Amino acid sequence: MDEKEKVRLVFAKNKQAYISSSTHRKKSDLKLIEAWLQPTTTMRLLDIATGGGHVAKHLSSSVAKVYATDLTKEMLENTKKHLQSFKNIEYLIADAEQLPFLDHSFELITCRIAAHHFPHPELFIQEVKRVLKPKGKFLLIDNIAPTSQIHRHFLHQLEKRRDESHVNYLTMSEWKSLFQRNGLSILKDKFQKKTLYVKEWSNRTLDTIEEKQQVASFLLHKKI
Repeated sequence: MDEKEKVRLVFAKNKQAYISSSTHRKKSDLKLIEAWLQPTTTMRLLDIATGGGHVAKHLSSSVAKVYATDLTKEMLENTKKHLQSFKNIEYLIADAEQLPFLDHSFELITCRIAAHHFPHPELFIQEVKRVLKPKGKFLLIDNIAPTSQIHRHFLHQLEKRRDESHVNYLTMSEWKSLFQRNGLSILKDKFQKKTLYVKEWSNRTLDTIEEKQQVASFLLHKKI
């Protein structure tokens, strides 16, 4: 099974959890996106890997049209049902690494807490650059890897135990390098600490008590 099929299976199974997730509903992130992008009602927004649709929902009233894309059909259908009162959101099944849009289609592009599921982040950034208008803005939010290789390896092991669809976290410098290689100028960046509640975090992707106990044990007892 390839990485993208794992993503489809995990997110199809847990589609409702990503709507109710306290991490994904976090208002401070959504307000930051709006403040940095400064959307207007003449703009079109592409939200890549929309998941529970939190960005699409938050910005829909500030733009002309939102295109909410996701790799997982079941996730997208559930989100569309949840956001049915928001009439200017279109939903499209789409691969972040092969976007079904013409060049220079969007003034604004977002991708929030999803890129660590993409097998080829450079292809993703190339596609963002391609469909973004010349003076457009792209805002990426994702968990990032520590610079320490020991801690990075620990985090990767932990995430793979909790979520088999996880691929990799990049460091801040790796993301910046990808942006620069693909002609994207970095206007702002910011580190934010995030508190994860282990029970909710585990329940979002794991089914059995045994699986959840294994993750908890790894957290408590793994020596690094």
